[in-house]
Amino acid sequence: MHSKLVALLGGALSLGLVNAASAADMAVKAAPPVVVAMYNWSGFYVGANAGGAWSRKCWDVVPVVAGPLLAEGCHDATGVVAGGQIGYRWQTSAWVFGLEAQGDWADLTGSRVSQQFILVPGDATDRSRVRGFGLFTGQVGYAWNNVLVYLKGGAAVTDDRYEHRFTATNVLFDSARETRWGGVVGVGLEYGFTPNWSVGVEYDHMFMGDRNLSFTSPAGVLSTVDRVRQDVDMVTARINYRFGGPVVAKY
Repeated sequence: MHSKLVALLGGALSLGLVNAASAADMAVKAAPPVVVAMYNWSGFYVGANAGGAWSRKCWDVVPVVAGPLLAEGCHDATGVVAGGQIGYRWQTSAWVFGLEAQGDWADLTGSRVSQQFILVPGDATDRSRVRGFGLFTGQVGYAWNNVLVYLKGGAAVTDDRYEHRFTATNVLFDSARETRWGGVVGVGLEYGFTPNWSVGVEYDHMFMGDRNLSFTSPAGVLSTVDRVRQDVDMVTARINYRFGGPVVAKY
């Protein structure tokens, strides 16, 4: 009787150990490793942008003989911009670095009656127009998966036109044009809505400094010399297509 009891207890213990091992093995198989999809910002990209901008311009007449500048006044040239960008980004952990070139058509126009005069006060009007610009920048950003926040900075160039017109008749009496180089800083937010497509919004400020411009009459004769100071602010919506790899799986 005693030997039978020992045998029964031994069999029950063996069966329990086998069932526990099987249950543990099933538990391990039922819990596969968690896979987290990580967005990849690396690669070449091309895109388009559109938005609005405003340029602050201050004019001063440079006297023919030595003396203080003669203030004509300031005005804003505002309007729309549209263009494209091309660049390359590479990602290290959550940090994203990049280089980008951007070119835009622009139609920023503005005017004001000059504080100086030819014959009587207010007989001349200053007019200005920004016809286009380019940006050549580096970027540094931080990504939360498919959301990227970045700062940018570099060089900027604008295509500018200036005119003096008689206020009463709107007749042009002299003009100037220039390609002006300066600096730019900006900040942007971008969202990847597919592995290769992203949309974003960006703000840029261009520091274009001041330049002495020679205004000539329609006949090509030097008329006046003005020092014009200029800054440009711009807000654009952007869409990019990236030629980089797919979403990366991270375990």
